[in-house]
Amino acid sequence: MSPRRLPPAAPAPTPAPRGPLRLGFPVKVMARPDLKSNDARRWQNGPHLKVSLELLDQVLDHLDRHDIRMYRMSSDIAPYATHPDLPQFHSMVADSDAELRAFGAKARGLGIRLSFHPSQFVVLNSADPELVRKSAWDLASQAEMLDRMELDDEAVMVIHVGGVYDDRLAARERWVRAWPTLPEPVRRRLVLEHDDLRFSAADVLWIHERTGVRLIFDHQHFWCLNPEGMDMRDAVSRILGTWPSGQRPKLHFSTPNNGMRELVRKDRKTGKPKKVQVAPVWTGHADFCSPFEFASFMRLVPDLEFDVMLESKVKDLALIRLRPDLLRYAPDVAARFGLRAEQQDRLEAEEDAVLEEEAA
Repeated sequence: MSPRRLPPAAPAPTPAPRGPLRLGFPVKVMARPDLKSNDARRWQNGPHLKVSLELLDQVLDHLDRHDIRMYRMSSDIAPYATHPDLPQFHSMVADSDAELRAFGAKARGLGIRLSFHPSQFVVLNSADPELVRKSAWDLASQAEMLDRMELDDEAVMVIHVGGVYDDRLAARERWVRAWPTLPEPVRRRLVLEHDDLRFSAADVLWIHERTGVRLIFDHQHFWCLNPEGMDMRDAVSRILGTWPSGQRPKLHFSTPNNGMRELVRKDRKTGKPKKVQVAPVWTGHADFCSPFEFASFMRLVPDLEFDVMLESKVKDLALIRLRPDLLRYAPDVAARFGLRAEQQDRLEAEEDAVLEEEAA
């Protein structure tokens, strides 16, 4: 493997405080299975962005009722809008201008920060120019939706660097070369996240130095892939420092899965099924977020301001449980998110309404 060099240090961000930090979750509302995140009908049934926005309007109401002020929308809310073989859907975003403006106004009025995380098929560092072109089209469509919602530049689209393609350094350089070819709305909305297997925090900082793209810090990814041996506090400070003054960065937090699984597999010698105990893979996300790991991280960066997207597998249920846990175990951290001791009973009741707890 090629040696990795750390990029030069960036100054720590010092934005003016703008109220409590926000907690958010992605896409699926597990506390309310009846709430859908997008129009998932097949193309033959004429799905539409307008239908997705009607569904998301109910999601906004749910978020407001539970005082959740950050949400990642499904990247599929405009079905088939960039499908090359279905041109009848290509005007969908423009045709939904009034609905997008109304939805954006409602989100702003409720103080809910919105974002996208385009799929793994969006790859800007591919050696295939057609895949890069298609990826840029997908990003342009999502940027257009955020623009038509009239959201500020904190409403971002998060992507990863992409594939290594047998040469990590060349793959990084291709991403840098693709950047200036992207439409302006995409460059204004796009943020880059390091991952857990291929491109580290140091890699995305290297890309930032050459493009100016804003970056996302991911707590679990940092633990899984940090071959340069970066200090976590320094990495968070550098990555948050890629955001302009006046914009609040956001980061991703999840707890690794640590549960044993019992599976039935075919015995290689006998060909018969047998039960095996399978250890967890540390890149896998746990269902819930450990309040102890979360508090330890937050205490590492007490002077930095950012919103937190929880990427736990049970989505909003993890957020609903984390808030009373923070008040119980880490009130200093809870205070940064605007949580107060007098809210404890209400938050516990909210948790009890959607979750049951095993007896001690």
